[in-house]
Amino acid sequence: LEEAAFQLQQIFRIDISIALNILGIESMRAGHCRAAFTCFKLAADRGYSKAQFNVGLCYEHGRGTEKDLEKAGFYYCQAASSHHPMAQYRYARYLLQHGPGSCWDRQHKAVALLERAAGAGITEAQAYLGVFYMRGLQPKEKRGLKYLLQAADSGDAQSRYHVGVCYEQGLGVQQNLAEALRHYRQSAAAGNGQAQDRLRA
Repeated sequence: LEEAAFQLQQIFRIDISIALNILGIESMRAGHCRAAFTCFKLAADRGYSKAQFNVGLCYEHGRGTEKDLEKAGFYYCQAASSHHPMAQYRYARYLLQHGPGSCWDRQHKAVALLERAAGAGITEAQAYLGVFYMRGLQPKEKRGLKYLLQAADSGDAQSRYHVGVCYEQGLGVQQNLAEALRHYRQSAAAGNGQAQDRLRA
């Protein structure tokens, strides 16, 4: 009986968090940012990762509350630890740009989070990793190209442009100008200005 009561409590707690988060989303859409933030915060403090992510967004962009990057990082971290892929991406970006600790530790942790987010299909994480591996102090061009291709195949025109650069310059792949042109054309057709300029050149 005690076990059943505990299970009911857990279900009720989760349902309340889901309802609060949905109410927060609807409030944000209606332009009621303070009310939205309050709902997100209540659900986040109950441990609901989607709400924790939304609280992070509110703090990062100053919606419904004062802008506070440290608090944004805290809530992204909470959601990331519950395997929320977009929170993993956002927390990784926070660590690389604002996080505490040594540069090496932050970078190591951030890359691990980005890898997880990219593996979960987050295009932004794939694109970020692609460029990160291409431009790092010790470039890992094949790995970078792998992530750029994933992001490009998800519709990211900027990553498609970078894939073209890889083929044009032979970065992580054998140089192939015809393949470079194909990627530039696809990127340009999606509205990428750099690819359009490259095609003109």
